Amino acid sequence: MENLDLISFRIISFVGVAKSKYLEAVKKAEEGDFEKAERFIVDGDNEFNKGHEVHAKLITEEAKGNRMIPTILLMHAEDQLLSAETIKIMALQMIKMYKQMNELKKEDLNDEKGLSVL
Repeated sequence: MENLDLISFRIISFVGVAKSKYLEAVKKAEEGDFEKAERFIVDGDNEFNKGHEVHAKLITEEAKGNRMIPTILLMHAEDQLLSAETIKIMALQMIKMYKQMNELKKEDLNDEKGLSVL
């Protein structure tokens, strides 16, 4: 098995990129570019899954009886993994909110132009 520090850094790297992608998705949604926002979510998921796979291998090794002494670096990696997951959940909610706001703005514009069918 790889050195635990190297494994920890791999997790941190993958999920760090995932977090950046999720936050970029929110930015694109705020700009009204929901297609790009969705692509950033997918890209973030791909990176997150890589980090999760590395972490899952550690758990598998532990389950096989190959115990390891946890380090602060590994705890940090796990913290980053969890925070990336939380950021994704929040990003998805924010994107949904921006879509709703965008629809409401369109309705308001239609009302102002007298295009409402009510």
